[in-house]
Amino acid sequence: MTENHQGGEFTLSAAIRRYFDVGLYLLIFTGFGTLASTGRLDFPTVLLVTAALLFRGYVLARRRTVLLSERWTNLLTIACVGFYIADEFVISKTFIGAIVHLVLLVMLIRLFSAQRDRDHYLLAALAFVMVLAAAVLTVDSTFLFALAGFVLVGVATFVLMEMLHAARHSPVQAREPSVHHAYRKLSFAIAAVAPMLLVFIFVLAGMIFFILPRVSAGYMSAYTGGNDLASGFSDRVELGSIGQIQKSKTVVMHVQIDGDSAGAYQFKLRGVTLNHFDGRRWSITRDKTLLMRGHDGSFNLQRQESSSEKGRLLHYRVAMEPLLSDVFFLLATPRTLQGNYRTLAEDGEEDVFDLDSEHPVTRYEADSIIRTPLRKSLQEENSGHAPEISKQYFQLPPLDPRIQKLALQITGPVSAPLDKASAVETYLRMHYGYTLQLPQQASQDPISDFLFARKEGHCEYFASAMAVMLRSIGIPSRLVNGFSGGEFNDLTSHYVIRESDAHSWVEAHIPGQGWMEFDPTPSAAVQPHSRWGRFLLYMDAMSSFWRDWVINYDLGHQLRLTQDASRGSRELVSHAQSWTIGKYEQTLAWARRVQGRIGGSAVKWVLRAFVALLILLCAATTPRLLAFTRRLQIVRRPGKAPQVAASLWYQKMLGTLARRGWKKLPAQTPEEFASAIRDEQLKKQVTSFTEHYENARFGGSVDEASRLPEIYEEIKQAR
Repeated sequence: MTENHQGGEFTLSAAIRRYFDVGLYLLIFTGFGTLASTGRLDFPTVLLVTAALLFRGYVLARRRTVLLSERWTNLLTIACVGFYIADEFVISKTFIGAIVHLVLLVMLIRLFSAQRDRDHYLLAALAFVMVLAAAVLTVDSTFLFALAGFVLVGVATFVLMEMLHAARHSPVQAREPSVHHAYRKLSFAIAAVAPMLLVFIFVLAGMIFFILPRVSAGYMSAYTGGNDLASGFSDRVELGSIGQIQKSKTVVMHVQIDGDSAGAYQFKLRGVTLNHFDGRRWSITRDKTLLMRGHDGSFNLQRQESSSEKGRLLHYRVAMEPLLSDVFFLLATPRTLQGNYRTLAEDGEEDVFDLDSEHPVTRYEADSIIRTPLRKSLQEENSGHAPEISKQYFQLPPLDPRIQKLALQITGPVSAPLDKASAVETYLRMHYGYTLQLPQQASQDPISDFLFARKEGHCEYFASAMAVMLRSIGIPSRLVNGFSGGEFNDLTSHYVIRESDAHSWVEAHIPGQGWMEFDPTPSAAVQPHSRWGRFLLYMDAMSSFWRDWVINYDLGHQLRLTQDASRGSRELVSHAQSWTIGKYEQTLAWARRVQGRIGGSAVKWVLRAFVALLILLCAATTPRLLAFTRRLQIVRRPGKAPQVAASLWYQKMLGTLARRGWKKLPAQTPEEFASAIRDEQLKKQVTSFTEHYENARFGGSVDEASRLPEIYEEIKQAR
């Protein structure tokens, strides 16, 4: 490694090179910042690259040059290839992770060994690759701001790169400025031009983006990562998984209900229905069956229904973040599901799964029947459960005897299954507390520990305890994991669902009424809306636009945009026609009123029109009259404005000579015109006039201008 100080005279070429080095450094820095902002880079990588970039910035600030020798550059490059192989198969074990590490290592090597133009081109290309990798790893709207910053710096860098190349290869050297601060003007000029080019690029790119035909195929979706959310909605869920999810405020989906612009609904989104409990974890033991697509392209979802209740059909759209979850989150009693998915499956209990590995769950539409269950207690409900209720909903692991004893104690005063379930629900809500702070060391019997020791927990513990107690007294029950609540964004008419809205509740089968929902978790205090919360809603609206019209922009969105534009243009033309017709009718009515008034007193209106016309003529000719009067005064008194008077008298002299056959050509100077006159006497007079004219016209001589009228009269009288 070599290090030296940059010295010598500060020339224009040196200034351009200095600005280019800074621009290229900022380009790499913004590219890496965009990649790091995705949150998908491991901490050692972020620490190493950040330290190297900061050191490079320190070197630039101190105006030093630190370069690796070619031998070290070659050795490190070969080592990168070996590290890439080990990274893909041993360390990261992912293609995209290994590629990102390789790009970063090569970038660092080239950053400290760049000497030729091709090295600079390679660094710029690697910066672009980092931004491209960030686009694959994230769908967050903050990427737009990072991209704008990268393009802004990129525009300035490539302008400087072209200037540096032109200065280096130009056969003629530019003249050095006489003052040193002129170099600063160069930086200010580039700083002013770059934003204008950025706006032009974004406008042009936006037009091309929305107009260019496209098909959303999800080619790069296989390389996007998931998060912990998928662990809470799988076939096998560890007790406590939902609690881990609830600690995050990350937005996971948006729900839009047709016709709902005021947030009128309080709903739960069902994810997975769990039936088997081994004491520490819930799981699904039911088999899945494939769903058939209907003639309209939607999947028909066959569900058990309660014949005693009717509900309202809702059509809604769900836009999920890329979570790598195969579960569709649906409102209760779904009827149909539409989306770009080839194979779906259901397990007979209102759970729908995606079996299409090439199209992960992101966007879909569905219809559901929303019911308000009637919790009426009937003594005859004790007659037994329907035959389709299998033994799986009575299954229990070995339990602490105190659990069943507590359940019997709570439900002792009542006999109907509905009343028993309601009693357990109320007891848990009233006697236990809600918390997300749980012990690090898990208990061997978490349900017993929750009921008799800690007496506080999150929704999973409440729901699991209720389901277990109901089964212990002969009431079939199951656990449902999904989402509850959400925040309505009145800016987009979307319900914003966050990870903190993840929820668990219980469904118990009540004879005569079917599966009914029970939520034993105590209600959390409603958080008041703050300015920060309102700001987050604005940010969510921007993210929704980014997700719907950029990330998920496909042929369907393009057709919708075309239809909206066509409808809007038709409405605009219609409004323009209506406005024109209205103005025409108003003008016509005014003309008729005027005609009626004129007909009653024609002479008076003629006089008024004559006066108005006279006023208009005076107004139109007044400037000319004033100008003519001023010229006339100048001609009569040349001493007041000798230069103007000289021009006026010279034009007057040329007009007089032209009528006598001596016309001045446009290419002739006054002296050449005077020399071209063959009449000697007239020639002397014109030559004298020309001398006085030039002295007055270009010298401002008052005496010479005063002589022009006298000489003009001599020329006029000469024959």
